[in-house]
Amino acid sequence: MNSPEIDRVIDACGNDALASSAAAEVHAHLDACPVCRQRVATRATLSRLIQCVPYYAAPDRLRVAVATARCPARVSPQILVWAAMVTLAVSLGSGAVIDTVRARQTTAATTTTARDVVASHSRALMAAHLFDVRSTDQHTVKPWFLGRLDFSPPVDDLAPLGFPLVGGRLDYLAGRPVAALVYQRRQHTITVFVWPASDSREAPIDTRALRGFQVRHWTRDGMAFWAVSDLDDMELDQFAQALHP
Repeated sequence: MNSPEIDRVIDACGNDALASSAAAEVHAHLDACPVCRQRVATRATLSRLIQCVPYYAAPDRLRVAVATARCPARVSPQILVWAAMVTLAVSLGSGAVIDTVRARQTTAATTTTARDVVASHSRALMAAHLFDVRSTDQHTVKPWFLGRLDFSPPVDDLAPLGFPLVGGRLDYLAGRPVAALVYQRRQHTITVFVWPASDSREAPIDTRALRGFQVRHWTRDGMAFWAVSDLDDMELDQFAQALHP
C-alpha cells in the first residue's frame, strides 16, 4: 500500500474493520512511513478528545428534519475529519471541558510517576545501591551532580531536624536523568527525587501511600520533588514540610 491508499483506510483499520491481509499491509506500511504513523496518531488523539466532549441530545425537531431530508451527496473523508475537528474545537471552547481533560491527564501522569518513584526506591534498597556519592556534607553532595545533570538540584541539610543527609545518586525517571538525594531517619531511608518541573507554579504537597511506602510530591522554585520512604506518614509529613516550608 502507498500513502494515499493508507489515508482511505485509516479509520477502518482503527476500528478493526479491515480484513487481516489488508490490515497486515497497513501495518507494514506504517512501520516504514513516519508520516503515515503521525497521521494515525493524530486520528487516535482526535478520537480520544471527541470522547471527552459532553453529549447533548438533539431536539425532536432536528431529528425529524434529518429523518425526512433528502440523501446528501457523498462527502470525502477529509471533509468529515475537518468537520469533526471544527466541532471539537467549538466544543472545547468551554473552559470546564478543557480543565477536565487536563485534570485527567495530570492525574494519570502523577499516578504513573508515583509508581515509578516507589519502584526506583525499592530497586535501590534491594540492590544496596543507594549512593553514587556518600557524604553528610551538602557542599560535597551538591557539587557532585555538576556535569552529570543539566540542572543543579537543591540540597538541604536537615540534620538539625533529625533527618540527616547521607548521600546521593543519579537515577532515571519521567523520561530523564534526575537527582536522588538520600536522607536517614533512624533505620529508615528517605529518597528525594528532584528534577525541573514541567509547570513552574508552586504546588501543595500531594500525599499518597503505595506498596507499603509513603509518597509525597510537591513543586518548589521550579523543581519537582518526590519523597518516598517506609516512615510513618506523620514523620514523612514533617520531612516534606521541612523541604517545602
